[in-house]
Amino acid sequence: MDAAYSAEDLAFREEVRAFLKTAMPEHIRRQSQLAPSYVSKEMTREWHKILYNKGWIAPNWPQEYGGTGWTAVQKHIFDEEVQAAGAPRLSPFGLLMVGPVLYTFGTEEQKAQHLPGILSGDVFWCQGYSEPGSGSDLASLKTRAVQDGDDYVVNGQKIWTSHAHHADWIFALVRTSTEGKKQEGISFLLIDLNTPGIERRAIISMDGGHYLNEVFFTDVRVPISNRIGEENKGWTYAKFLLGNERTGVAGVGKSAKKIEAIINAARQESDGKGGTLWDDPAFRARIATINAKLSALSMSNLRILAQEAGGGTVGPEASLLKINGSEIEQDLNEAFMEALGNYAQPYDLETLRIDTNTDIVGPDYGRGVMTEHLLRRASTIYGGTNEVQRDIIAKRVLGL
Repeated sequence: MDAAYSAEDLAFREEVRAFLKTAMPEHIRRQSQLAPSYVSKEMTREWHKILYNKGWIAPNWPQEYGGTGWTAVQKHIFDEEVQAAGAPRLSPFGLLMVGPVLYTFGTEEQKAQHLPGILSGDVFWCQGYSEPGSGSDLASLKTRAVQDGDDYVVNGQKIWTSHAHHADWIFALVRTSTEGKKQEGISFLLIDLNTPGIERRAIISMDGGHYLNEVFFTDVRVPISNRIGEENKGWTYAKFLLGNERTGVAGVGKSAKKIEAIINAARQESDGKGGTLWDDPAFRARIATINAKLSALSMSNLRILAQEAGGGTVGPEASLLKINGSEIEQDLNEAFMEALGNYAQPYDLETLRIDTNTDIVGPDYGRGVMTEHLLRRASTIYGGTNEVQRDIIAKRVLGL
């Protein structure tokens, strides 16, 4: 693959930069840069609507369903620039996960019902995969769906359900058969979260934020017409979805922005020897190593995007993006903590809002660093643990 950008690509980059500079509201930019995890649902929807009205909300979708028709390189450029501009991350559950499942495997009625709301941002989704005892071994899930007339009756529990408290719908894996291999008895259901019998309970993360939830299903009636594809074939659709999820975890642009912030902090923080932390060769070498890994990740991401553009699908190699992207993110968070030293320790959730009246301890560039460090300790777990990803690579990429 030619890694050099064409004149058209460079012109496209300038177009994206100009749009982001003028179209992104300042309050959204400031909150996203301060503490990305504390961007409200209202801010996320506002930014979603701006991109939707521009026609740039779903770069990876086919044009017939609302995609942009961009090349793989243009998609990569857009992703880099959005992250570099400090834009908030849009909810991935509709655009990156269930949306592609719908337009690939859904019926025409399902597409007509759900795709417009996903594109416009009027309908929020969440993912019902993990269960107590069924995390890495997802195929062991026990939430049951039993057919009763034109409905399934669903009973069970999902856990670690991100943003279920904001969501309108959940796409869930449920067990519809106990015969044969455990992967062969799973179906993929779309469930309206306002259906009677559904209860959502908050899980507070160790940073003090509310992102995760438990979701309980008690005799929940779901129309059979809400099933994606064939009964007991949900594992196939789940694997397709996870490929898209793991591709989206890479976060190259966001990590590049964080490297700049770390260097800025290191140039101002003392090394305890009369100089700055950036004078320390070991610290500079650490950042250089992470930056080299990030460059390699960027090229891997481009290769997979080019493979998609050539008519291919995201395969098991997406696990490489997930592993490297999540580990680079954690490395950067730890380096940022080191750069801040004692200023990383004071932690008050009130200081993570742009409208706070709470006094801030330490430099302004230290706000939100501890939050990201604590919250993203889970990044090597969600989307499939990195240990499982390495097993996938060994088996399905290397053939071991």
